[in-house]
Amino acid sequence: MNALKSLFWSSRPISWVNTAVPFAASYYFAGGDVAAELVVLSFFFLIPYNFLMYGINDVFDYESDLRNPRKGGIEGALLAPELHRTTLLWAFGLAAPFIGYAVFVSLENLPALLVLLLTVFAVIAYSVRGLRFKEIPFLDSVTSSTHFVGPMLFGLLLAGVSFSPTLQLATLAFFLWGAGSHAFGAVQDIRADREAGIASVATNLGARNTVRIAVVLYLVAGVLLLTLPDRFWQASFAAIPYLIVVGSQLGITDETCEEANRGWKRFLLLNFLAGAWIMALLIGPS
Repeated sequence: MNALKSLFWSSRPISWVNTAVPFAASYYFAGGDVAAELVVLSFFFLIPYNFLMYGINDVFDYESDLRNPRKGGIEGALLAPELHRTTLLWAFGLAAPFIGYAVFVSLENLPALLVLLLTVFAVIAYSVRGLRFKEIPFLDSVTSSTHFVGPMLFGLLLAGVSFSPTLQLATLAFFLWGAGSHAFGAVQDIRADREAGIASVATNLGARNTVRIAVVLYLVAGVLLLTLPDRFWQASFAAIPYLIVVGSQLGITDETCEEANRGWKRFLLLNFLAGAWIMALLIGPS
């Protein structure tokens, strides 16, 4: 039971919706059929995808996680070494048939297939030994953002949508949001990462500069959303709470980096609120 509990928390259940909803909403509202593709692939991006992404991360980040007081709960499991092989087997084994299905249904849609493969590669490359994109400052934030933007792009392309300027702006705004979120999340881990010899955008720039960059990225994302037509410009309102929460950490230092965890916990809640607001705009009358 303890092993199952660890594997469950390793998948970050609080974050499941962050990848499943972008795919499901983009596919459905782009005109995709309510059929097997929507159901199967939404489930893939809900659980197997997250277990693949975070399970690999918890295995290869073990040395850093040992030094990180926030590990061992909703923000990630502290996996005992004897669970590492089991975690990797389950992570890859559970995801493989779903990835195979996703490849099959997108074989005649080359753009969707390429986005799918790039997204899965980014999930693996972020953490696995030999690639470790998470240890390449700035590329770490780009890769992390791809983890969330990728499912949305895949859903849009699989549904056969053409990328209008509106969709391009919305995608760019979402990408900047993801990069800012990763950068801000890395601030709280600066000391643990440095002690474990792990580099990140935050260990490279320092806590204060990283928070400033995150604020700028959220601000630019919000401004881009203001240019969307019809009611969709109101999506920019979702950026305001992030600016408040992250902006409150502008005085943080490397020595007090763990204090950013208070803002990060609020950030996890904001994701649900922002998602609900975006869904309300999508569902609302045209």
